[in-house]
Amino acid sequence: MSFFTEKTLKKKKKRPPRWSHLWLNNTKALKHALFAMQLQSVSSPPTPTATPQQHQQQQQQQQAGPNTKLKDKTGTLISNLPDVDRTLLLGDDLLLKILSKLPDSQRNPNSLVCKRWLNLQGRLVRSLKVLEWEFLESGRLLSRFPNLTHVDLLNGCAVRPHDCCVRLSHRVFQMDINSGVSGFLPDWRVCEENLLPVEVVDRGLRVLASGCPNLRKLVVVGASEIGLLSFAEDCLALQELELHKCNDDALRGIAACMNLQILKLVGNVDGFYGSLVSDIGLTILAQGCKRLVKLELSGCEGSFDGIKAIGQCCQMLEELTICDHRMDCGWLAGLSYCENLKTLRFLSCKRIDPSPGPDEYLGCCPALERLHLRKCHLRDKKSLKALFKVCEAVKEIVVQDCWGLDNDMFSMASICRKVKLLSLEGCSLLTTEGLESVLLTWNELQHFRIESCKNIKDSEISPALSTFFSVLKELRWRPDTRSLLASSLMGTGMGKKGGKFFKKNPRLDHYTQMIHTATF
Repeated sequence: MSFFTEKTLKKKKKRPPRWSHLWLNNTKALKHALFAMQLQSVSSPPTPTATPQQHQQQQQQQQAGPNTKLKDKTGTLISNLPDVDRTLLLGDDLLLKILSKLPDSQRNPNSLVCKRWLNLQGRLVRSLKVLEWEFLESGRLLSRFPNLTHVDLLNGCAVRPHDCCVRLSHRVFQMDINSGVSGFLPDWRVCEENLLPVEVVDRGLRVLASGCPNLRKLVVVGASEIGLLSFAEDCLALQELELHKCNDDALRGIAACMNLQILKLVGNVDGFYGSLVSDIGLTILAQGCKRLVKLELSGCEGSFDGIKAIGQCCQMLEELTICDHRMDCGWLAGLSYCENLKTLRFLSCKRIDPSPGPDEYLGCCPALERLHLRKCHLRDKKSLKALFKVCEAVKEIVVQDCWGLDNDMFSMASICRKVKLLSLEGCSLLTTEGLESVLLTWNELQHFRIESCKNIKDSEISPALSTFFSVLKELRWRPDTRSLLASSLMGTGMGKKGGKFFKKNPRLDHYTQMIHTATF
């Protein structure tokens, strides 16, 4: 016990180590500090005594801010910090040229570099689709994108409800609606309730015209005559206009656009909104916009007088598109006054002209080259015959997904003897016999395309028709999915009922014979 107590007392009375012993025992940190001091002394030579001029320059650098630049003896700009943005030495014009050469995929990343690049990138934007109307009225649109030439206000003119969970989409328009809508009614107009007031749209057009005088294309819905007039006075370079929910009064404002070349009028869209465009508006349009080259009338009313006025006044018109029209009987004869018309399109028309009148009053479009029919009802034999009579000089006929085009209807196209290109797609009622009766009368046909016409069979092709196909410059033959599969598998050895596999496998033949014997 005495030994144990003496030993413990000796441990308790042991003196703590000094700082000098700890420093000398742990020499790793000391060696690292000495090595760093040696490197610093080697890399930075001893600075000589500064002259009075150098001392004055050092004081100027200390007084200058971090973003300022000083000049040396030669007069060149030098930065007082090594980490300063070197692009500040470039002017805005030079930096704009550099940014314009970059691909479009790098525009968004470039705008996040700094505020200067954000503003410069906004100057390069030419086309914009506005989704929020407040962005236009607040002036942020013009300050952010001052050089716009194409502006789409279609979605911005619609008020989005807070509890929207349904998106209603149409071929020309789409918008969000609330969940309280329960079903469609015959006179349902959901878009009219959610559109901005006319006064608000006109005020936004004035703001846009004041900031973008070089605007060339505009898409808007629900504008009035006053708003369009003020816009036309400021934007003299406007060449393309797409106006939704327009009426005869609004067309008075469009007439002030003297340089307008491309125009699309949407009067009535089922389920969205309804508006009236009659012969009065078409006449006003024809007298004001005489430089029109392309015109599209969607959901518009009218008659022979309105189409005649467009043909007589707009003598530069080369392309006319009729979409879902509500025109009166006899309007088709007005197309003969469009002497320079080259392209005529019908889109989603439930009828062409129920009562076109006598053939001697129909006339003909002498310069017409292309006739396109897409998603139209072609069940009226009289109207289709009148259409081909007006388009007698056509050189290209394209029919896509039209209803009612059978052999009797297609036989009316034999009157067009100058056709060089024929394209048929989705004509399920047309047969090989009806196709042959028309093709053999067209001696100038050079290009023929057929796709998804299930009643046209390969086995029904006559020798005369096959000879006719052999002299064509272009032949695309895909009348049904079976022909499409056979053409895609040609040369691969597939699609031949597995003949190569079963003939070279005698074991399977033995099994097949055993099953046949057991069955019978």
